[in-house]
Amino acid sequence: MSTPAIETSQNVPLYLPQSNEREVFSSAYRRRLPLLIKGPTGCGKTRFVRHMAATLGRPLYTVACHDELSAADLVGRFLIRGEETVWQDGPLTHAVRDGGICYLDEVVEARKDTTVILHPLTDDRRELPLEKTGELIRAPAEFMLVVSYNPGYQHIFKNLKPSTRQRFVALTFDFPQAQLETEIITRETGLDEARAAHLVSLAHRLRALEGHDLEEVASTRLLVHAASLMMDALSPREACRVALVEALSDDPVVQEGLWETVQASFEA
Repeated sequence: MSTPAIETSQNVPLYLPQSNEREVFSSAYRRRLPLLIKGPTGCGKTRFVRHMAATLGRPLYTVACHDELSAADLVGRFLIRGEETVWQDGPLTHAVRDGGICYLDEVVEARKDTTVILHPLTDDRRELPLEKTGELIRAPAEFMLVVSYNPGYQHIFKNLKPSTRQRFVALTFDFPQAQLETEIITRETGLDEARAAHLVSLAHRLRALEGHDLEEVASTRLLVHAASLMMDALSPREACRVALVEALSDDPVVQEGLWETVQASFEA
């Protein structure tokens, strides 16, 4: 069982809101409601959750879900230590006990039998039964469950069951509007506004290729990577080549098309 990523609230990560998502999150937290966040990869879902956890002063337990994630990985299991058998809490159990925020990133990637254990925590019971120990943990008021996924990856075999989905209030994220995305890049990296706006314009051209040549599009995260490299003396073209072209595809033909778009956007 992997160790959960735990963050404290000492520093509040930069997050520039697109709409009223901070108010929705705060309201769901106060009313003890679980929250579902939908949006493309790299649009700021995880940063938003980190920002809100720090703002609310709650520890954050983050779990990157995958198709081998079991219920025991979330809840806990017995381990042999020396000559003793001891129980070790999983990240979900830690979060419930500590009154923290448990964030399950890309929850649809987890096995379907795993998400069923969330049900008692996502209704008025707000409790976590540990079948292997016989313990029933009641979540304190400070506990919150947040899950996210990328709808672009959805298909019939990877979707939340209606019985799970309807237990959450939901927010839909997208990439920020051009002006806001430009501001994010400048504030994150220190890149001047003109070049940041140029990167955003390039991203819009690349995003138009989604579903044709690209499975994934240029995310805000990748733009920040490119801007960071530009701030470290790489030319705009070279920064975009390694942060965007190489990151978005392994197909030489697709890469060539992306590279031509970069060359048309930035002078040598």
